[in-house]
Amino acid sequence: MPIPPLVEPVAALSPAERVRTARHAALAGFGELAQRRLAASRVAVVGAGGLGSPVVLALAAAGVGELVVIDDDEVEQSNLHRQVMHRHSDLGAAKVDSAVRVAADLAPETVVRTVRERLTPANAQELLRGADVVVDGTDTFETRGAVAAATESLGVPLVWGTLQEFDAQVTVFWSAPPVGDPIVLSDLYPPDSVGAVPTCAQVGVLGALCLQVGGVLAIETIKLLTGVGEPLLGRVLLIDSLHARQHEIPLHPAHTVGRAAGTSPAAVDADAPAPPQVTPDELPARVAAGAVLLDVREPAETSLGVIPGSVLRPLGEVLADPAAAGPGPFVVVCQAGIRAQRAAAALRRTGASAAVLTGGIEAWTRRSGE
Repeated sequence: MPIPPLVEPVAALSPAERVRTARHAALAGFGELAQRRLAASRVAVVGAGGLGSPVVLALAAAGVGELVVIDDDEVEQSNLHRQVMHRHSDLGAAKVDSAVRVAADLAPETVVRTVRERLTPANAQELLRGADVVVDGTDTFETRGAVAAATESLGVPLVWGTLQEFDAQVTVFWSAPPVGDPIVLSDLYPPDSVGAVPTCAQVGVLGALCLQVGGVLAIETIKLLTGVGEPLLGRVLLIDSLHARQHEIPLHPAHTVGRAAGTSPAAVDADAPAPPQVTPDELPARVAAGAVLLDVREPAETSLGVIPGSVLRPLGEVLADPAAAGPGPFVVVCQAGIRAQRAAAALRRTGASAAVLTGGIEAWTRRSGE
């Protein structure tokens, strides 16, 4: 649904800025008013790497008034295939310094304030306070959790994206939207549901995908600031670059119950019995009897190995629409069994038959290696 603009516009653009952003002014439904809102806005970008780089480039070029760029890292040669804000001449320099240079070259009226500091749970609120929108371009779930917790407390919208290898997810979290339900990180990734996710150094990432996802993050930010269009609040955009496919899934508050009302059936019913368990030794017989192996790990995890014959569907997708999986029977698999229990419970609430592989892929791998 449309969201009211987040900022009041500046009184007027400078003559140079009007010329520079003339193609925005020509956009129907955008025009100079939205451009003046951008000029009045302040955006915090956490991370100046693969996602932060195109976000900084796009938002500076768009005419955002102030960018706060937070990153404590230095430029390495292995960054350059995807972190397009940096150059060979920047090797060994602070990544945030690149933001100052590119913004000055693209949009001299955009002010860049750099924070060469690692964002942590202890300093996150202080670093993000005052931003109209926060963009998360970090690459660890520990830091993502700190960013999300701070924006939830501050009531600031969080434009969020993640990617590994050839796949990506983009959405908007907001604990205090002016319309609609609050949506926060734990609605998509419940605490302790992610497990150990491989790093980009371990499994790689398609450099050009960073530009695509960064562009989407910038567009979502612009929409929130100006009130133009409909942001991804309550929706998750899934990008499969290898097969040139994009689709979206709905995202509802985890505390909401009641599928008839169109809300998520993903919330846990404390009175419901726990899903039955299937041991690795019992698994072959279950599969032979017709059970479907449903692996709910993320693509970066399943790329490292799956049980043959598994159907791959990430947890967030299952929780968003468990009925779409069908009646089963299912044996649900994750890394160690925690996410599988949540998915199986959601499936069972739709009437499907679903059990959990005890110990997850880790237990199955140990058994196979014996």
